[in-house]
Amino acid sequence: MTVGLWATLTYRDAEAAMTWLRAVGFTEHEVYREDGDPSNVAHAEYLWPAGGGVMFGSYAGERPTWPKQPGTGSAYLMTDDVDRAHDAATAAGGASLQAPHDEPYGRTAAVTDPEGNIWSFGTYDGG
Repeated sequence: MTVGLWATLTYRDAEAAMTWLRAVGFTEHEVYREDGDPSNVAHAEYLWPAGGGVMFGSYAGERPTWPKQPGTGSAYLMTDDVDRAHDAATAAGGASLQAPHDEPYGRTAAVTDPEGNIWSFGTYDGG
């Protein structure tokens, strides 16, 4: 599978992030841990069923190509079932920012993950 776009995030607790991402509907693609500390995720890749993915790792201080602080990212996830994605995200510890509702361009909702990153779900596919 070729993935043409990756969102990039950092987490203080990458293990908890992996649990949350799986609950929302992502699948694990790759996880690389630090040799001396396996609780520290050096690099992970999770795939979204509709395409694309997220790369993330444990926060280890500021790096030039990573978000400056955990909890400061955002992503849009296209899905046919906005309500299910929203419900799964909040059941797994996310907080609802915007309940599922209809807009002229489709159904949409938004949550924060347990560390504060914003995840929007919607049926709008850019077409």
